[in-house]
Amino acid sequence: MSHQSDLIATDIDAYLKQHEQKQLLRFITCGSVDDGKSTLIGRLLYDSKMIYEDQLMQLEADSKVVGTTGGKFDPALLTDGLKAEREQGITIDVAYRYFSTAKRKFIIADTPGHEQYTRNMATGASTADLAVILIDARHGVLTQTRRHSFIVSLLGIRHVVVAVNKMDLVDFSEDRFNEICDEYRSFAARLDLPDLHFIPISALDGDNVVDRSERSPWYTGSTLMNFLESVYIGSDRNLQDFRMPVQLVNRPNLDFRGFCGTIASGIIRKGEEIMVLPSRQKSRVKEIVTFDGPMEEAFTPLSVTVTLEDEIDASRGDMMVRPGNLPNSRDRIEAMLVWMNPDAMVPGKTYLFKHTSQTMPGTIDSLKYRVDVNTLHRSPAPQLELNEIGRVSISLTSPIHFDAYRKNRNTGAFIIVDRITNATVAAGMILDQTGEGSTKSVWDDEAEAGDEKSNISAVSSEERAARFGQRPVTVLLTGLTGSGKTVIGHAVERKLFEQGRAVAMIDGDSVRRGLSLDLGYTADDRSENLRRSGHLAHSLNDAGLICLASFVAPAEDIRQKVAKLIGAERFIVVHVATPLEVCRTRDTKGHYEKADSGEYQNFPGVTADYEAPENPDLVLDASDSSIEQCAEAVMEMLQSRNFIK
Repeated sequence: MSHQSDLIATDIDAYLKQHEQKQLLRFITCGSVDDGKSTLIGRLLYDSKMIYEDQLMQLEADSKVVGTTGGKFDPALLTDGLKAEREQGITIDVAYRYFSTAKRKFIIADTPGHEQYTRNMATGASTADLAVILIDARHGVLTQTRRHSFIVSLLGIRHVVVAVNKMDLVDFSEDRFNEICDEYRSFAARLDLPDLHFIPISALDGDNVVDRSERSPWYTGSTLMNFLESVYIGSDRNLQDFRMPVQLVNRPNLDFRGFCGTIASGIIRKGEEIMVLPSRQKSRVKEIVTFDGPMEEAFTPLSVTVTLEDEIDASRGDMMVRPGNLPNSRDRIEAMLVWMNPDAMVPGKTYLFKHTSQTMPGTIDSLKYRVDVNTLHRSPAPQLELNEIGRVSISLTSPIHFDAYRKNRNTGAFIIVDRITNATVAAGMILDQTGEGSTKSVWDDEAEAGDEKSNISAVSSEERAARFGQRPVTVLLTGLTGSGKTVIGHAVERKLFEQGRAVAMIDGDSVRRGLSLDLGYTADDRSENLRRSGHLAHSLNDAGLICLASFVAPAEDIRQKVAKLIGAERFIVVHVATPLEVCRTRDTKGHYEKADSGEYQNFPGVTADYEAPENPDLVLDASDSSIEQCAEAVMEMLQSRNFIK
């Protein structure tokens, strides 16, 4: 441990230098109420010999009065310092503790577990490199565990340790530990947690916290302290994209003009070319000045003063970057918000937005959806209340220079301030966006279809069904190019029309000539084309019509999203499984030939995969059956499912 170093007695300067150069790890403890977060931190400090004697004596006395361990030493009291926390045995506010070992320095944030303190937990996690998520071995993965895991993922914390606590209360059962690990992995698969580890511990007794436990011989991994000392975080910081927001123009005399700021990301070296945004003026770095003297290079998160070879007009709020590596510059952004104020978010109200060294007015144009952090379910909502999280569209009075939060936490984060009270009301994380005029798949941008209610109409769905003598349905005919799906669709359309049915036929080519005129044939463009077509089919069904949709639709996950958008109860998948060799012979437009030559990229069946439907409602082979037979099979299926009589 740092305080046990022999250098303290022999060379205090060398000891301080050694301590100064240790790497700093910031981490949080989170999880459900009573999972043992505060106890774990107290145990870490106690076993690391990082508690002063007078503190230890006071804690032992307090343990007998307000402890939760029956009078025994209660490590949780070290961080639960508020009177209300000790009375209730819970954590309310974020408590920070500092300690070091021979290998690293640490800053711990003990965050609350209660839902009503979600904003406190988000505050503690905003600067963390690692999260320790505790789970009570008796109870397993709870709602609050899921909530905190979602926030950890949302805030971009890459390293997560799931500490299965209170293993002593389940006799250190290996089966119980594995069961909890499997349950958590199943949930975490929906989140962005790239570095996930599991450790069985007993925070109260110290098992596998600092020292390895003899009660879990089946566990061969590292202890929690060993993991904290060795986890690699060097690649977490963005050292590629140089960004330095200007905080101050330093002008102490006529001969010196420097631009002060904290390097948000990247590295800058003396003599390198830089550009100042938004003016886009270029110059070269003349000198990098610090309190300790000039430097040849500087990197995040150092605070420096940069002087330039040319006289450039730059001021607070501007940003220094490299000319060939520019951030986004826009006055409209999409972001995830954590609302932190008792007063609800008001779309259209003017707030102050603080981003890097800029502060400017702006408005929240719309709330796209609210996330239930307990279930990850998305739903429409008129506003955000205290501790709620949602996706919003924001308009600012002038452009900001930013990167997506996932790419750069320092330039992708902002806070919102109430102009009247000057209170911080929300924290935001900017989402990845394409440039103006470009397109992308936006399935994840919208509330799930099951959350949307049908538009209010003067005509009910029952009245439409009675009038048309049918139930609305979308029949997706999917298959390779040349499989015959469109021809089959038109044959079914004719049969339905001759029966007096209300039917409409759409296909990929017709939609691309109108709604999707701006799209190409990349995987994202195909996904977006199907999304738009799904909305069109949904509208036709709402009007009481049967919709026949002929699309290649090569990806199973996108087909599932269309099913969810339209509604599983009125969505049918027909796989036209004509063999590829037969499809090639029926290609009158030369698509396969162009795909073979490389002219067409991402062509399903040749240069891209076609995923056959996992559970189609009907499989047809137009090489073995005639178009008439295939159409009759579709008609029989519609009749058997009572969509038509």
